[in-house]
Amino acid sequence: MKSVRIALLGAAAAAILLGTAACSSGGDTSAATSTDGASAGKTDITIGFNPGPYKEMFDGGILPILEAEGYTVTDQDFTDGIVVNVAVSSGEIDANIIQHPVYMQFVNDQEGIDNAALVQVPTPRMGLFGGKSTSLDDVKDGATVTVPNSPSNLYRGLLILRDAGLIDFDDIDDPNTADVSIITSNPHNLNITPIENAQQVPSLQDVDYATIQGNFIISGGLDYNDALAVEDQPLEFSNVVAVRSEDVDSDWAKAIKAAYQSQEFIDYIKGDSQYDGYNLPEWFN
Repeated sequence: MKSVRIALLGAAAAAILLGTAACSSGGDTSAATSTDGASAGKTDITIGFNPGPYKEMFDGGILPILEAEGYTVTDQDFTDGIVVNVAVSSGEIDANIIQHPVYMQFVNDQEGIDNAALVQVPTPRMGLFGGKSTSLDDVKDGATVTVPNSPSNLYRGLLILRDAGLIDFDDIDDPNTADVSIITSNPHNLNITPIENAQQVPSLQDVDYATIQGNFIISGGLDYNDALAVEDQPLEFSNVVAVRSEDVDSDWAKAIKAAYQSQEFIDYIKGDSQYDGYNLPEWFN
């Protein structure tokens, strides 16, 4: 498969990526000490999750590290990406592990909040799966295709379709503005429909193809070996731990970051075949 081509992000999204890189560089393996106000000494952490592999990954590889350092972690389930971000911003929860920086910036701008990327996490890739059609060798005219309805993930879906040679479109500066109108060539007259991300796996049997986010591939029980194409995931579409900007330098946030960058967690991920093929942070190399 050809490498995915990504246009330059808008200034705000680029700033988030720079922040993510700064937070994830240096290979820290221990939590630094901070005396920032009320967050100093905090040991109870609440983290929000959406359906997918991130909670299992956290429970198996991160939670033991944090508990050994004296932290108590409570998890809270969400089904909506906006609500879980607002929950972080309002202080209802301390962090979430559900999204990539491009989507986080989209919600920040829409809701007028200021969440920040703390550290990159291993991320399953988006894939193109067949439903009623099982091959790309003979794509029928008017075939139905679902893509995620959030603009940045819709853009990822279109990139997969473009790399598979099914469509073409002009690159855009900000994936958060993408919709199907950017398509300039559709030789098979594909009927491309954005739908709610969580509905793509249940509706797969009713459509010819679907480009599905990795967390829903995992939670929906699909197998990457059955994918017709898999994205070459760029950094800006790799998921992160999100916290309020003011909490990035808190002791507990640094402890989470250090746990994800620890050799213990690296060994946990590399030792479990279910994470084979995930997009891994640079410090795993």
